[in-house]
Amino acid sequence: MLFASTTFLVGFLPTVLLLIYFIRHAFGARCAIALLTLSSLVSYAWYFPPFLLLLVASVVANYWLGNLVYLTGSRLLTSLGIILNLGLLGWYKYAGLIGDLVESVSGQSLGVPEILLPLGISFFTFQQIAYLVDIYQQKTKPSDVLEYLFFVSFFPQLIAGPIVHHKELMPQLKNTRFAEFNSEDIAAGLVLLSIGLAKKVLIADRLAPGADTLFEAQALGIQLSAAEAWFGMLCYTFQIYFDFSGYADIALGLARMFGLRLPVNFASPYKSTDIIEFWRRWHISLSTFLRDYLYHPLGGNRHGPVRRYANLWIVMLIGGLWHGAGLQFVVWGGLHGVYLTIAHFWRRSTDRRLHPALAFALTFIGVVIAWVYFRADNILQANEIIWVMCGGGVDLFSTDIYANQALPSVVLTFAILIAFFAPNSLEIEERVLNQSLGTKSVAWFAFSGSFAALALSQIYSSGGHAFIYFQF
Repeated sequence: MLFASTTFLVGFLPTVLLLIYFIRHAFGARCAIALLTLSSLVSYAWYFPPFLLLLVASVVANYWLGNLVYLTGSRLLTSLGIILNLGLLGWYKYAGLIGDLVESVSGQSLGVPEILLPLGISFFTFQQIAYLVDIYQQKTKPSDVLEYLFFVSFFPQLIAGPIVHHKELMPQLKNTRFAEFNSEDIAAGLVLLSIGLAKKVLIADRLAPGADTLFEAQALGIQLSAAEAWFGMLCYTFQIYFDFSGYADIALGLARMFGLRLPVNFASPYKSTDIIEFWRRWHISLSTFLRDYLYHPLGGNRHGPVRRYANLWIVMLIGGLWHGAGLQFVVWGGLHGVYLTIAHFWRRSTDRRLHPALAFALTFIGVVIAWVYFRADNILQANEIIWVMCGGGVDLFSTDIYANQALPSVVLTFAILIAFFAPNSLEIEERVLNQSLGTKSVAWFAFSGSFAALALSQIYSSGGHAFIYFQF
């Protein structure tokens, strides 16, 4: 169920909120958990009902394994659980890629069928791997089956994160604010929801045609200029920024309405002055997962600089592959591995610091170049576009392919100003709630704003667009 849709905003969300508040007041927190879990499963099944069977099966298997690991402290069972989770993810996400690679090298087909990727499988797989490891390391304790099902399936974060830790979410179910009507939580949630919707439907979706035009033109063999290549890539750079940032805001806002706090997953990453800072601000829960459950177990920075840089490369290559079953994603991750290696080497080998403006510019340009591989259909297409961006095309300044596209130019200008100079959503939420208007006035303002964003989205398009991270 798309968050930026009338079905969700006018039907699903108000109905679930009212029922949850009533059930919590009349029958207690346990019944509220059950209803919210059921609502989350309905929301997930809305996309494609068979996916629900896979999600429930994964939950049951990991719940059972988690209890066994807790009782036995078995490293073997923990490893088995990790292997089973990665095997499930590997089959649905990478079987086709492996089959294509084998066929291209050997000429023999493995007979891999066409596989439909289940929504959110990358996120709920990593979340459950973290749960098993945390159980083994005694950082958390198993909950009952209902609470565990809620932990995995909670609809604001199920499809595209953040990746939530069991020890972070479960204690909140015992708080008095959980599932209770609270004007401050409603106001804060609506502010974040409104901002997230505006980012998605008024900025990200309006930039999509500018990005799509570039890659479609290249695929058709149209000669591109450097200006066209840079404009198209800037459209995509800010499209994915506001698309993912919008989802992160919506997830936080929806959870807040139920009296729950999800971890912050996005913190103005384009304001970073080096790539290390970028990865502390972009997809924070994934970066934290890769650091805690891959980089540190590999040895982190404890065995000298060579091992450290090798570990960085491994982590970023796997992070790239996690995003998609294509070699272009591996190159994207590898580029960020190169960037991180350079950044850490610079920090380690010299006390000199680049001027902030230069450091910011280098970081941003590096991110834009890497996004070419992230967005491209294949490595060859990405290489061609980068070649043109570097001045290798027949022309530098023509804008023929964008002759009839005025809207992306205007939206891109506003997107740049907002991303670089405006406060982020959490800062806005804090400022708004601290104003003398009061939470009721703020709630009404935010509520109106969310539906204004929805109305404008319907004016500009015939329906909602899925978030980019839904494909991962």
